[in-house]
Amino acid sequence: APGTSIPPPHHCWHRGIPREPGAHWTEPGCQSCTCQGGRVLCDTVSCSVPCSHPLPALAGGCCPTCTGCLHEGVARAEGDVFSPYNGNCTVCVCLAGNVSCLSPECPPGSCPSPSPADCCSCNPEKCNFRGRTYVHGARFSLDGDDCTICVCQGGEVECSFTPCPMLDCPQHQRHLGPGQCCSTCRDPPAPTGCFLDDNGVEFPVGQIWSPGDPCELCICQADGSVSCQRTDCVETCPYPIRIPGQCCPDCSAGCTYMGRIFSNNETFPSALDPCLNCICLVR
Repeated sequence: APGTSIPPPHHCWHRGIPREPGAHWTEPGCQSCTCQGGRVLCDTVSCSVPCSHPLPALAGGCCPTCTGCLHEGVARAEGDVFSPYNGNCTVCVCLAGNVSCLSPECPPGSCPSPSPADCCSCNPEKCNFRGRTYVHGARFSLDGDDCTICVCQGGEVECSFTPCPMLDCPQHQRHLGPGQCCSTCRDPPAPTGCFLDDNGVEFPVGQIWSPGDPCELCICQADGSVSCQRTDCVETCPYPIRIPGQCCPDCSAGCTYMGRIFSNNETFPSALDPCLNCICLVR
């Protein structure tokens, strides 16, 4: 461009800034660049961290620092002495980016009332029970009796029966199997029929009956339930005959005239004119 000086040979021009041959600099994004033979070569900054708990890089920096420690998400200064969260009496120190922790060794002894101020004032005593040793808080069952659970508490063994769940079945359906501590509910017996509460009639499985409506048929299912279905009448004729106890009208049995039923080809006097005779013709 006019008025712009051209860098000497083997110099580099990078983002509007001339660079001397062999120059090194750091670009944003932690890119390390150098000028070689008139060309700019860049690569990601490689960090060597010689400590176990480095602090994150400072603002504008690329590499973590070992001047201090990052322990359980908390920054600790160089030489800081602290106790970790829920670490009881454990003591830690930050030295050159490394965290070292020590826990006191307490002699065995009874533990009637622990004191948080003194780390070694309480170390629960073990239990000797039937030739075996159990640590404090250990839970175990008696030999050959899985229904009794024992707990070691400060040198003493406390035993109790295994708690059983509440059952929602009647007493005659409860069953205690071999080797079981708690009773279980037996499966209810399979139904042998269908019992109707409205009239007190019991039907065997597979029985078909009509509950009072000739157009409805019911069947007793294998699970003790009742399934019913209605019959649809599809046959129609001008003068159907309804037979008591039969669902659909019968169009082939005869004729209905003035409330009376006449069979096919039967003749009868007209109710309107005594000089006229009528005949039943089924078509």
